[in-house]
Amino acid sequence: MNIDFSGKTVLVTGAAHGFGRAIALAFQTNGARVFACDLNAEGLAETAKLGGGAIETFMLDVGNRDAVQNTIGAIEPVDIVVNNAGGVRGQVGRPIEEISEGDWRSIFDVNLSGTFYVSQAAVPAMKARKWGRIVNISSGAGLGISLTGIQAYASAKAGQIGLTRQLAHELGPFGITVNNVAPGFIRSNPTTEQQWHAMGEEGQARLLQNIAMKRLGAPDDIANAVMFFASEKAGWITGQILSVDGGK
Repeated sequence: MNIDFSGKTVLVTGAAHGFGRAIALAFQTNGARVFACDLNAEGLAETAKLGGGAIETFMLDVGNRDAVQNTIGAIEPVDIVVNNAGGVRGQVGRPIEEISEGDWRSIFDVNLSGTFYVSQAAVPAMKARKWGRIVNISSGAGLGISLTGIQAYASAKAGQIGLTRQLAHELGPFGITVNNVAPGFIRSNPTTEQQWHAMGEEGQARLLQNIAMKRLGAPDDIANAVMFFASEKAGWITGQILSVDGGK
């Protein structure tokens, strides 16, 4: 399947490593002009280096609505948005009674509010051109439970899936599709590496046994799904959630 993004401008959030980096590099390889953002300056620099200097990077806290509006306003029109920024922000699973308001809000800010703010800022230009793609990166935790046991993470990712479906119906009349990729467990960043090693050999074996393919995936597997949703090949697909998890 020949996928080409020549002439398209793409914004990828959370692009300093893992899924975001793989997605940004895939778009750049397929001809797009790519803007990659994150709060990790060192990681962003490495993403840009891997892209041969063709990927433009900037620091952005997606949970800051004003910063998002200003940044996207400076680079629009954006044709394709990939809302990948997320994660657990250093938190670990704890009993519900131990969760502070700050802990709860911190995870929602990046995983759900950020998706809303970035989409909100990009949509007016998409509407004007009657074309656009929004691809949200959720998690298997949004469809079931979180392996980490972090209540806010499972809730925010489930909320992001709901937002995907709602925006698909709102934006469809303007030629804008909104879809969601829900990755399974992939060793893609420092947090997932820590989780993998914390499982121990027995836990790792149990995780693999519950995957139909009996192996872990890679960030490129997620990037491949995003390439499809963002392409013309998926022009009549919207509001969908694609689990990329090796089979459950």
